[in-house]
Amino acid sequence: MNKVISLPILREVGEGLYYSVYGEGTPLVFIHPPLLTSANFKYQVEELSQKFQVITFDIRGHGRSTFSKEPITYGMITNDITQLLDHLGIEKAVICGYSTGGSIVLEFILNHKERALGGIIISGMSEVRDFYNEKRIIIAKLLAKIRAKKLLGLVITLGNANTFEVFKNMYRESLKGDIRNITQYFKCSLHYNCTHQLPSIVSPILLIFGSKDKVFHQYAEILHEQLPNNELRIIQEKHQIPTKAAKELNQMIYEFVGKLQK
Repeated sequence: MNKVISLPILREVGEGLYYSVYGEGTPLVFIHPPLLTSANFKYQVEELSQKFQVITFDIRGHGRSTFSKEPITYGMITNDITQLLDHLGIEKAVICGYSTGGSIVLEFILNHKERALGGIIISGMSEVRDFYNEKRIIIAKLLAKIRAKKLLGLVITLGNANTFEVFKNMYRESLKGDIRNITQYFKCSLHYNCTHQLPSIVSPILLIFGSKDKVFHQYAEILHEQLPNNELRIIQEKHQIPTKAAKELNQMIYEFVGKLQK
């Protein structure tokens, strides 16, 4: 099922949130990084929906969701998720985020812990503190600011795609977004920091990182050391795990959610 809905908070301003729901069972909500869309989770939808209810959505101003007149913030995104859960009649879900989407998982649990069965953070972080990622995000912001959306989309989707067909679809969907909201999301990811709050998150968290994603090893260490109830798993891959190591990722998610169900 694919739909565009106007959640209560969006209806007043004529904005719509695109989402999809596949399968039945424990609900899993997936959150994408800036510029990318729900198309990033193609392999999770295809496989995990055989056992779980897989929910994906395009953040406001990304993909098929309409432009948001209100600037994008992590608080806004987490509120949109809770309203989407309300719309679907879901009390609690496992919240899953890739890359900067992992920061939103943390923000969601910090502010809406009563709606989370647990969290899954894939190549994510509680803050950006390394030179490489700071400069990478700043460059992406600058490209977005000068409206170089095609170039930015090409670079990011090429890096994430594992086949030409997947690239074409991810690239096509990325170009549907509004560069203003995309820029705002990049800005949020650069300045967000909840590291000092990690010890207060008692929900079960699955951390998944790539062994070749060396820049992110420090973030895996921070999360593993400071989250009270977490499990750290390593995949032999770089950063782009949802597409390039889908089988291994999906198996780890199966196992984690299976533990939550007991």
